[in-house]
This record gives sequence, structure tokens and C-alpha cells, in this order.
Amino acid sequence: MTLHPSLAAVRHAVRRGLADVEPGARLVVACSGGADSLALASATVHVGREQGWYVVGATVDHGLQDGSAERAERVVGRLASLGVDETVSARATVDAPGLGPEAAARAGRYALLDQIRERFEAESVLLGHTRDDQAETVLMGLARGSGGRAIAGMRRFFDHYRRPLLDVSHADTVTACQVEGLEVWDDPHNDDPAYTRVRVRRRVLPVLEDELGPGVTEALARTADQLRGDMDLLDAYADESLTRARVDGGLDVGALAALAAPIRTRVLRAAAVAAGAPAGETFHQHVLAVDALVTDWHGQKWVDLPGHLRAVRRDGVIAFVRGG
Repeated sequence: MTLHPSLAAVRHAVRRGLADVEPGARLVVACSGGADSLALASATVHVGREQGWYVVGATVDHGLQDGSAERAERVVGRLASLGVDETVSARATVDAPGLGPEAAARAGRYALLDQIRERFEAESVLLGHTRDDQAETVLMGLARGSGGRAIAGMRRFFDHYRRPLLDVSHADTVTACQVEGLEVWDDPHNDDPAYTRVRVRRRVLPVLEDELGPGVTEALARTADQLRGDMDLLDAYADESLTRARVDGGLDVGALAALAAPIRTRVLRAAAVAAGAPAGETFHQHVLAVDALVTDWHGQKWVDLPGHLRAVRRDGVIAFVRGG
């Protein structure tokens, strides 16, 4: 029997993305009940039978919509019908001071998924982000001027997380679910124009496709792949340089001044974040102001940073201290 191309695309992506996972490994699949994560769960169960994986289907209820608890129960039922070895549903706490609702929900979700992975002693947590999600991320990074790391998009692997479907289109996950007869939940937030990502998906990308021709989504995702290796290499250099620049009380100005600017600014940002500056609020202009303490020193007292932090230059050392 010939396998439908969309179903084959999803299963092939899982095989390739998890090719290094040993037989018998334990894996957690995060599933919201949407087409992307449901297709991922189904494909992981299918491939897992061949590899002897123990697959745990996990859904996180953020409690942000009416009926979310009942919906989580339905997702658990669908995961069980797919043949996962075990299911788990958990309620996230969406309360992170200083973060917007989307970021707070994300933080709560990842905190719970970390706990679930540890509870089941799983090797990895699988996430259902697709090529469309990647393209949206790159485009928003470009529009915001967020730099190379943002344009490099979502990583295929980070910590204990994997994204096997980054080369698969959302259209393929939807079709794969239809072919398998899987009932998909359409999150109303995915059509709410109050969210920037929804406007990018529904309005901006279609205009680009109309005006520039088909293939914009694929090109944006390909750009992320091309940049990610460069960003990883620069970050690795920056990590080494940060270690070498550390002295009692902060970072040695002489060591910093000897670094190439792209490495030095990465070192300064990493040091600021490590000292307590929120990563999501520490922007390029903050880093450039701290960099001026190294490259354009003329007696500045300090640089104010997010998180009630200050960068100061004292006796040839850049230090990060609590403001006020």
C-alpha cells in the first residue's frame, strides 16, 4: 500500500530527527491536540514500535480558556488511542512577573515538561514546531532587528528538547491527521489577530507569497538553517572568551578590548544575563552602552540595564551590580 505523501513526510522527519535515539529509549511527546503535535505523536508511536521506544504523551493545560480542563482530557484520550505507552496531563501556573501572557505561558509549560521528563526518566521531550513556525520566527526576528540569533530561528535540539518537524509544513501535518482520521483541536488563539505571530501567519506571509512568488516560507526556514551554524560557532567562541575574561569582581577590560567586536558584545550580554538582566529585555542598545565602557571610556558612571542592574567600570574591571 502506498503511503500518503504527507503522512510519509511526517514519519520520515521523525525517523531522521530521532535517528540517534537508542532502541528502548523513553521519549515524551508534548501535545496540545493541534495538528502539528498530534501528527508528531502519531508518527513517534509508529516509529517507536520499530525502535522499541517507550512513548509518553503529555499535554499541558494553561487554564487560560474556558473548558481547558475538559479539552486536556480529550487530548489525553486521543493520545491513548494512538497507542502511546503512557499519558499525563498537568496544569501549568501562568504567573511569571515581568513576562507577558505568551512568555509566561511558555515558561510555565517548559517548567512542567521538564518535570514530566524527569519523572519518566525520558531522554528527550519532542515539540511539534513546523517549517511554518520557523519561517514566522525568522520573519519576526528580521522585523524587530533582533540580530543573528533571532534570525537563526528555533533550534532543532536544545537541552533535552527536540523539534523533529522543522522541515515539515503545517499543511502536511494537517493532511496527515486527516488521512489517519485524527480529530484536531483548532486553538482560537491561533486566529486571534491580537497576537503578532497570528498577523504574520495570516496577513504578512500571504502578501509576501503573492508579491515575491511561492517558496517564501521555505526560504525563510532555509535562512535559519544557514545562519544557525554561524551563530553556534560565535557563541562557542564567546563562551571561551567569557571564561578567560573573568577576574575577581567582573570582567577584565584589557581582555575585553582585545576581542573582536562580535565576540565582545556576546560576552558582555552573556555576563549581564548571568548577573540577573532578563534575557528577553536585554536589547542590542543595552549591550552597546556597556561596550562603550570598554571601547569609549571617558568617565561614565554606569549603564542602567533591565532587572535593576547596572554595569560599571572600576579599576579596569567591568562589574554588574544591583542598581540604586
